[in-house]
Amino acid sequence: MRATARQRQTQPLQIVRLSMARRGRLLRRLWHDAPLSSIGALGVIGFLLLALIGPYLTPYNPTANSLSERNQPPSLAHPFGTDNFGRDILSRIIYGGRNIFALTGSATLIAVGLGLVIGLYVGYLGGWLDQIVMRLADALLALPSLLLTLVLLGALGNSRFTVLVAIVILYVPIVTRVVRSVVLDVKTKAYIEAAEIGGESRFHILFREIMPAVLPTLAVEGALRFSYAIFLVASLGFLGLGVARPEPDWGLMVSEARDWYALSPHILFFPSAAIVVLVVCVNLMADGLRRLLEYSEAD
Repeated sequence: MRATARQRQTQPLQIVRLSMARRGRLLRRLWHDAPLSSIGALGVIGFLLLALIGPYLTPYNPTANSLSERNQPPSLAHPFGTDNFGRDILSRIIYGGRNIFALTGSATLIAVGLGLVIGLYVGYLGGWLDQIVMRLADALLALPSLLLTLVLLGALGNSRFTVLVAIVILYVPIVTRVVRSVVLDVKTKAYIEAAEIGGESRFHILFREIMPAVLPTLAVEGALRFSYAIFLVASLGFLGLGVARPEPDWGLMVSEARDWYALSPHILFFPSAAIVVLVVCVNLMADGLRRLLEYSEAD
């Protein structure tokens, strides 16, 4: 029994080493079979780098008005032009991207983390706890996401923190369901039964034996939740919620451009394009993660 337990504990490390050795081959196969997925992942990385270092490179203050440069078309001085207040659109998009990643990224990570822990426990333990948690999840999933967010904003106040709380509340039930479905399949495997017979603690079984099997699916689900969160935050910004003027926000920029797009269409085009391109890239990246999972299982 000691030898079996030791072998079972080293198994995750062997899997990690094997996956690292195959990583280059799997990525090359992904590029050959689905180049758009690889391009999407590179696009997400590019947006992230731009959000991190872009604000240090932009020569303009994203909130500074310049009435003498209102509604200027794209030029060398302003590659994306200026808006109706004379603010540089490129600078506002870069700073708005930082806000998008900070808010949606942190909210998605919290939701995925909570959903992982809850899904592991209810899936493994089952019984009345599983029934209660799943019925609560069903109740939350029955509510439209935008409506629930508006209710929370009305109750807790119009702030980015409230938007973060709303995203977490919306996505924890979804992630919990996904994790629970994987756990229900994994907990019947022979190595889980061996760990139980060997007297391993519940914590060890959940986080050392079951969780590695959940992580690949969880990565794909997290990428999808992130893309949906971007659309939700942009929608709220369009309605003027969760953001304070003149803070740069992509959704708010689209809303402000509605009265000026006939005169200066670039004011509407660039922030809208930023939202669409980022969401498409995230979805392509999620598809790439799914393919990598299929390749690793079939290899």
